[in-house]
Amino acid sequence: MIALSLAEIASVVGGQTHDIPDPSVQVTGPVVRDSREAGPGTLFVAFVGERVDGHDFAQAVVEAGAVAVLASRPVGVPAIVVADVQTALGALARHVVRRLGATLVALTGSAGKTSTKDLIAQVLQHKAPTVFTPGSLNNEIGLPLTALSATEETRFLVLEMGARGIGHIRYLADLTPPKIGLVLNVGTAHIGEFGGREQIAQAKGELVESLPEDGTAVLNADDPLVRAMTSRTKAKVILFGESGEADVRAENVRLTDSGQPAFLLHTPSGASEVTMRLYGEHHVSNALAAAAVAHELGMSAEEIATALSEAGSLSRWRMEVTERPDGVTVVNDAYNANPESMRAALRALAAMGKGRRTWAVLGKMAELGDEALAEHDAVGRLAVRLNVGKLVAVGGREASWLQLGAYNEGSWGEESVHVSDAQAAIDLLRSKLRPGDVVLVKASRSVGLESIAAALLATGAEGEVAAR
Repeated sequence: MIALSLAEIASVVGGQTHDIPDPSVQVTGPVVRDSREAGPGTLFVAFVGERVDGHDFAQAVVEAGAVAVLASRPVGVPAIVVADVQTALGALARHVVRRLGATLVALTGSAGKTSTKDLIAQVLQHKAPTVFTPGSLNNEIGLPLTALSATEETRFLVLEMGARGIGHIRYLADLTPPKIGLVLNVGTAHIGEFGGREQIAQAKGELVESLPEDGTAVLNADDPLVRAMTSRTKAKVILFGESGEADVRAENVRLTDSGQPAFLLHTPSGASEVTMRLYGEHHVSNALAAAAVAHELGMSAEEIATALSEAGSLSRWRMEVTERPDGVTVVNDAYNANPESMRAALRALAAMGKGRRTWAVLGKMAELGDEALAEHDAVGRLAVRLNVGKLVAVGGREASWLQLGAYNEGSWGEESVHVSDAQAAIDLLRSKLRPGDVVLVKASRSVGLESIAAALLATGAEGEVAAR
C-alpha cells in the first residue's frame, strides 16, 4: 500500500484511534485480513466470521509487526475502531485508488473472469508495473484488499468483479472506479440466483454504466447481451471477438496437436500470430479481451501477441495439465463449473485426446435453479457427441443427470458410469487407467473434485494411483 499515517487512515475511514501512542506512525506494508500474513508495516483488518473472530488475533499480529488493527471494538493494542470494518475497508481502498494515479481495469462476466484477468495482467506487465486480483478474490472484501496492495510504482490495477445479485458490481465499481470496463459474456452461471440471463446481463452491465465519459467499455461482439450494453455507457466502446465487426478479432483459429489455441490476432494497429500456452479454444475469446484492453493502453499488435504467447495459468485448478511418469495426462479444472465452462473443457479434452483414450470425471454444476436438469443432461450428451471415451459422473442427483444424458445419447450404454463419491471415482480410475490416457476433472467448487486430481497425481512406487 502507499504509505499512510494512522491519523490519515482514521480520518479516511471515520474511525477513532485507541492505544496509539503516535498517530503519525505510517502503514507501509499491505493490508491483510489473515493474521498469518501480518508482518512489519502491515495493517490488520479484524473481521468477525462464523467460526473465527479476527479481534482475537490482535495481540499476535502486533507482535508480528503490524502497525495497528482496523477493528470494530478496542482490542488492547494500537487500533482504529470503526462502526463497520467492511465499510471502512472500502473507504480506505477508494481513497488509495484516487491517490495512486494508476489506470484501473475492471472486468466481469459469467465465465472466464479469472483466466482473462490473469491474461490481462501478464500482458500489461510487459508495459508497466501491474497489480491484479489474486485468484478469484472478487467480492466486497477481496477487491479492496487487492486495490490496497498497489504501491506508488503501480501503473495498472486489474480487478475482477463478481456479482451475486443486482447492485453488487455497482457497489464494487464505486469503491474502485474503473477507467476501462470489460464484460466477457452473459451465461447461465448463477442463473438460479439471478432468475434469468436478462437479469444477469442487467447486473454485469452495471460495470459499463460506471465508466466515465473518457473511459472505455470493452465488450464481446459475439455475445448479443453483452454487445447490447453499448447503449448503457457514455464511454468509448471497443468490440472484441471473432465477428468481422469486432475491433479486435481472431482469424484462422485452430488448435495445436496438444490442444493449445493459435490464431491471427487483428487489432486496429496491426496483426500478429499468437500460439497460446493455455489449453482449449475457449481461451481465444479470453485472449481477445485481454488484447483489446492492451491495445487501448497503447500496446502494439506484435507486443500483445508476444505477451499472449508467453502467458501461462496463474490460478490453480484451472485447466492445469500434468503428465504423470507413466504417460497419463491429468487435466485439473476442478475450481468451478457452469454449463459454458463445462462445454469448453470437454472440447479441450477432445482436442487434447486425439488418438488417445479420454476420461471426463465430472460433478455437479451448482446454482442453476430450474435449468439444472436440462443443463446436466446436455453436458452428458455432449461428452458422448465429442467421443469422450468414458464419462465418470461423481456425486448425487445432478451427477446422475449427467450420466443419464450420456447414457441416452450413447449407442451401447458403456460410455458413462455414475459413482457415489470421489473415493469411488479414484478406485475406478486406479483399476482402469493405462498409459497415454487423458483425464479431465471438473465440477463446481463445492463438490471438491480436486481431491481426485490430487490422487491421480500421487503415484506409488510401481506407478499405481495412490488414493488420498
